Amino acid sequence: MTDRIKRLQADLAAKGVRYCIGAYVDLHGIPKGKVVPLSHLDHMAHGSERYTGYALDGLGQGPSDDEITSIPDLDRAIQLPWEPKIAWMPADNEFRGEPYPLNTRVALKKVLEEAAGMGFGFNLGIEAEIFLLRKEDDGTLSVPTADDTLVKPCYDLRSFMDNFRWLDRMAETIDALGWDLYSFDHEDANGQFEFDFRFADALTTCDRLIFFRMMAKHYAAEDGLIATMMPKPFADRTGNGAHFNMSLFDLDGGANAFACAPSEDPRGLGLTETGYHFIAGILRHGRALCAVLAPTVNSYKRLVRQGAMAGFSWAPVFNSYGSNNRTNSVRVPAGGGRCESRNADGAVNPYLAAALVLAAGLEGVRKKFDPGAPNEDNLYAIDEAERAGRGIEFLPQTLLEAVQEFAADPLVERVLGTELRDEFVRYKTQEWNDYHHTISAWETTRYSHMF
Repeated sequence: MTDRIKRLQADLAAKGVRYCIGAYVDLHGIPKGKVVPLSHLDHMAHGSERYTGYALDGLGQGPSDDEITSIPDLDRAIQLPWEPKIAWMPADNEFRGEPYPLNTRVALKKVLEEAAGMGFGFNLGIEAEIFLLRKEDDGTLSVPTADDTLVKPCYDLRSFMDNFRWLDRMAETIDALGWDLYSFDHEDANGQFEFDFRFADALTTCDRLIFFRMMAKHYAAEDGLIATMMPKPFADRTGNGAHFNMSLFDLDGGANAFACAPSEDPRGLGLTETGYHFIAGILRHGRALCAVLAPTVNSYKRLVRQGAMAGFSWAPVFNSYGSNNRTNSVRVPAGGGRCESRNADGAVNPYLAAALVLAAGLEGVRKKFDPGAPNEDNLYAIDEAERAGRGIEFLPQTLLEAVQEFAADPLVERVLGTELRDEFVRYKTQEWNDYHHTISAWETTRYSHMF
């Protein structure tokens, strides 16, 4: 046993930990793993825990294949706040002693190495929007607070205080974990909240989002409720985004490679040319990236111009960029220094999406792509001819369309490899087919009495 593992075991034991989890994720970003006694941490760290990949989504194995292993990241252990006997660690898969390329965390680390070869690190912040709901006996979802009924409930303090027990536990835990929560609020839909904690390197942020989902669901269940980041739980309310806020930084010194004074930027957004090239790379591959940023059938109930809502929705439907203008899919917030991908939603596998978005941005930097002039007006309201004249495309409007764009983009295969690309296409095409072949209540209500 190495001294490093001995020290970690002693530290965890002193805190009351008795068991360890090495949690890797499947294609959908759902954590999987086994639990081992703390005394066997050394064994797990050297690949003792083996898994039948055929039992999991998106790991590319058949029933005759050798098993994969799970290797915990020992530097990122979290003692579960609600069950201190357990230490949770994000993990990667290996296959026969080598990193397993169909593991999405492994895929992200590969692109981070590419960025490092260009002298960059990748900072990422994810805005975590989430609904706190009650599941009724008939399976429907409802807002548990009777007074949370405003047409425009965003930032409503009364509804915030009505849910303070859950919010407080979430906030206290986030801060205790050292994530630096700097804001949380009632969001734009009834029963919806947002937690904003400080950005970090991309791998750390992705690990945190996976843990955040698990933590939110646990604390909600303690109150007999459910917490969900499902992109669109209600047709007539705002959906759950998980906006990606991104910047590159120089590995030599740590300076933000996107940041400059607005007066030094001819386009006035406070971005360097590196930042604009990065955005241009994202836009070049924007329609394909939509499949991993908005990865479910339900995601495309959110990515609509209006839908069942009054007025315009907040959801981005255009492959475009601009300043502090939420009708673009890529936004440069006030002050510059970063860009925000707004079509990422709550169902995102953060490792997979971050890997491809970073790869697209790096391609833009390498090839010095130009995103053109920023779009400053309401793109929902402009004439279609003007939109076409500016070269602004719609993002995909269904999961099937997004997956077709994903499958056709050469960047995807270069970054993920053929096997992982094909696994995603296969699973998501099947998801679309399963949905398309399901008869919904809307159909029976609409058609059964018509014909």
